[in-house]
This record gives sequence, C-alpha cells and structure tokens, in this order.
Amino acid sequence: LFLFYVTKISGSGDLEVDIRIFNNFKTIVFIILGIIGLFVGGRLVVIYAVKFASILNLSDKFIALTVVALGTSLPELVTSVIAVKKKHSDLAIGNVVGSNILNLLLVLGTTSLIKPITYNPALNPDFYFLIFITLILFISMYTFKKHKLDRIEAGFFVILYIAYTVFLLYRK
Repeated sequence: LFLFYVTKISGSGDLEVDIRIFNNFKTIVFIILGIIGLFVGGRLVVIYAVKFASILNLSDKFIALTVVALGTSLPELVTSVIAVKKKHSDLAIGNVVGSNILNLLLVLGTTSLIKPITYNPALNPDFYFLIFITLILFISMYTFKKHKLDRIEAGFFVILYIAYTVFLLYRK
C-alpha cells in the first residue's frame, strides 16, 4: 500500500540519472553475488557484534541499538548525503522515511513470520524516545522556516543521538 501511495504522489518528475545497463547474465551474477554478500555480511555482523559485546562487557541490546544499527544505516547515510549534495533533498527524506517504513513493516514482519519475536518491555524507553524524536522532527519541520530542517535543528538531532548513545551505555 505504501509503495502504491508513493507511486501515485510521485508524479512523472524525471530525474537525471546515469544508469549503466548490463546484459542479463551479468545482472543475474551481480544479483546472486549481492544476495550471498548480504547473507554472509549479515551473519558476520551478528556473530561479531555478540563477541564485541561480550569482550567489552556490554549488553547485546546496546550493541544492537548502536553498532549494528549504525552499520546497517551507513549506506543510507551515504545515499542521503550524496542526494543532498546533488540538490535532491526529496531523495534524502524519502530514503529515511522509506527505510524506516521498510524496517518496521517488511523486515520486522518477515522476521516474525519466520520465528515469532517476543517483545521485551525493557525496550519501552527506546520506543518512547523514538516517538519523542519523531514528534520533535514534525514540529521542527513545521515551525520557523516551514518545511525545512535547518543546520541548528539538524545539529540538535545529532546531539540527541549522541545523548541517546551515552544513555544506552550507562543504562543496564
């Protein structure tokens, strides 16, 4: 439904994109290598995140909410920075919103279909923080310079992330 909605509101605005077209064989090989790379990389992230947590005497929850989350979000960060530098801020915003929707619905839903996930109420503060910063984002997007996230507001979000990470480090 979300993809249908996005397709309907996107219009027919053409983007200047440099696309290389490969033959079918090369495309299939790249797809297979990508899937294998994602599987191996995902497995290594989980294995070494747990080892990292035990070596540093940190909780799995801390590692998941920081190291693993950062590792999986770095490609999105790079994509958004490149989009903004090329003056395609809609792509940067769409990347963040789309990624969050995909993670919450498709990733969590698919994972739960494979094996039901037990919710740990210890994560409540993290969900409350997520709701809080989402509200702050909406407020900041509709105040001062309407529909614009200024550098001061953006700096505030970076500071909130650092504060959240410190909170996670000291929380048991």
